[in-house]
Parts: sequence; structure tokens; C-alpha cells
Amino acid sequence: MGTGRRTALALACLLLLACSGTAQATERIQGSAGDVLEDDPVGRLKVYVYELPPKYNKNILAKDSRCLKHMFATEIFIHRSLLSSAVRTLNPEEADWFYTPVYTTCDLTPWGHPLTTKSPRMMRSAIQYISKRWPYWNRTEGADHFFVTPHDFGACFYFQEAKAIERGVLPVLRRSTLVQTFGQKNHACLQEGSITIPPYTPPHKMRTHLVLPETPRSIFVYFRGLFYDTSNDPEGGYYARGARASVWENFKNNPMFDISTDHPLTYYEDMQRAVFCLCPLGWAPWSPRLVEAVVFGCIPVIIADDIVLPFADAIPWEEIGVFVAEDDVTKLDTILTSIPTEEILRKQSLLANPSMKQAMLFPQPAEPRDAFHQILNGLARKLPHGKDVFLKPGQKVLNWTEGEPADLKPW
Repeated sequence: MGTGRRTALALACLLLLACSGTAQATERIQGSAGDVLEDDPVGRLKVYVYELPPKYNKNILAKDSRCLKHMFATEIFIHRSLLSSAVRTLNPEEADWFYTPVYTTCDLTPWGHPLTTKSPRMMRSAIQYISKRWPYWNRTEGADHFFVTPHDFGACFYFQEAKAIERGVLPVLRRSTLVQTFGQKNHACLQEGSITIPPYTPPHKMRTHLVLPETPRSIFVYFRGLFYDTSNDPEGGYYARGARASVWENFKNNPMFDISTDHPLTYYEDMQRAVFCLCPLGWAPWSPRLVEAVVFGCIPVIIADDIVLPFADAIPWEEIGVFVAEDDVTKLDTILTSIPTEEILRKQSLLANPSMKQAMLFPQPAEPRDAFHQILNGLARKLPHGKDVFLKPGQKVLNWTEGEPADLKPW
């Protein structure tokens, strides 16, 4: 099919969608775990929050308030929400789960990037602290503990994939449940039992940019962001495994594609006028664009092979988004114009479900059905703990001397 024919199909699709109106009837969301997005976790689990010295959290935040705004801020807001949550217990003997509030992404460079060289030492130090002052870590070596690790590659604590894979998950966390933004099947940085969550995007900011629901979706494909990262990948090809570069080279002059490196003041409004929003991998497979696309009802086009998306057992992402293999980026126009209008309308009806949008956000204070409550529901679904969680007297599984030599230094 020629480019002109595909453009005509896209325009016809936009016209049909505009005539049918964009205010969609909502459809309930049901994942492999069932219809669970609206579950209330209260009464289903109890969480004990360790009280750590402020050097692990409050002092770091006081030093650099940028931590409250970047996409890794989930570790801060999950902590705050737990402190006031009805699932919190002050009696550790009745706890189902234990949480250690350590902010490993809050020590930032002048450019706002986490200093990952310090993160593993900080985490090890926090675990050493709780293991010496309470008996609960030692009886399971962390198997009934969960940690929030929102780095690019989770508890591998590095932003470039090759190095992250080489490092692997921090050894002292291998029995724990990791709550992390990174998710990719069969990957060294995603251990079994992890809960994949959305990155932080500011809910209050997004909600102030909502347009009228009947606003026509007059843009077929939308994307704003980097296509090349010349400062970190001067030779090209490594960043986004070349997928973003391929988008630009193949579709920069295609009238169906509204793509650019510019980030206009109307960015949020533009997403609400688009049918499809590209969500390609960057240095990591995940990005805030997925959250933005869902909240603004723009069908996410996922370009990240084997990605594990947030709350995958609660949300049927295959029904909501469009998945395009990295090797098929050159066929994006054909793939998207081949989707029947009926299928597009159904995806939009799923996206229109308020619970779907709420599940992507971390508002403060926490609200029913938000991402914080989805994490609690995910932890509740793991209960009761299996018999293998508790170690026999004197039994040891983890090796505290294992890992990168730099990680073993005191913090």
C-alpha cells in the first residue's frame, strides 16, 4: 500500500472518530487476576514501616527537592502514603509485609540524574541497619519485605542496560519483593515476583490540562522527545536500541506523524487530540509517556520488546495498547492504518475507564484505586506467604560479601 493510500485511510479514520465523538462509553478493566482495579486493600494486608535515621530519606530530600518532581519520585510518595494508610500497623508481630523507606534515587547530579554509584551502598546500609535492630529481616532474609527501586533498571542500579545486566540485582535483595518501574521478560534486572509500577508523573499538573471530552482527535500519531542522545551515545544506535532514530528517519516527513524533539506548552492538550501516542523505549524500556497516554485517552503504541507494563495481572495491556516490535518500526504507518476503527473505539473505551487512569497516578494524599492502592492490592494477592519464606534456625541463603567491590564499601 502506497503512502498516499495510507494517508487517506488515516484521514478517513480521523474523520470517522471525530464524527462519532470522543466521549466514549467506558468498559470495565479485567486482567488475568480478574476485575481487581477497584479492590480495596484495607483488611487484606498489614504493613510495618521501619523507622530509619533521616539520612536514608528525609535528609536526602531536604538537600534536593527536585526528587519530588522527577519520574523516580514514586519511592517518596509510596513512603508518605504508607505512613497514613489504614494498612499500616505499628505492631510488627502482626505485619504481613515490612517496608524500608530508603530513597536511593534522590541523590542527584547537577543535571538531575540519580547517582547510581551510591544507591547500592545506601540500600545495603539500610538493610544492615534493620537487620541489627529488629529480628524480622533475619528470620526470612527479606522474603516478607518489599523495597521500592524505581531506577532505570530497578535494583541493578545502572542506567545503561549492558552494565545493568552485568551487575544484576543487588544480591541482598534477591529474596525480597521489588516494586519497580522497570519490567522486561527474561531479564537479569527483573526477578520473579516483582511488582511493576508506573513512573511518577505529577497528577495535579496533568489534571489542570484536561480538555473537553468531546474534543476531536485530529492528530493520527503523536510523539515529543529525543530521537538521538548524542551526549551519552555519540555514535548512535545504542540509545533506544536505534528504535527512536528509526522513527525519525522513516516518518519525519510523513503527514500522519506529528513527531518532534520540541516540547510545546500544549503538549498535554496535543496528546488529548491524538489517536495514537508513541511510547518507545529510551535508555530503559519504560517512560512517563505511557502514563500520559493513558490519562489523556491516547492509545499507547508500545515500542519496547518484551516489556512488562505496570500491574500486568490487573490490566489487559494487549487489549488497550498497540505493541510494535522494535524491528518493525519501519512499518509503523502500515500497522497503525490497518487497525479497524471498531478496535480503536474499543481501546478508547477501555482507556476512558476512570479506574484505568487512576491506576497510573500517585496523587497526594493517596486516593482510592490509585497506583499506591494497586501496589497494596498486588502485595495482598501474594498472601499468604509460602512456607519457604521463613528460614530454619541458623539457615542462611544470602551472601553478604557477594557483589561489585564498590558496592561493598560503607555508606
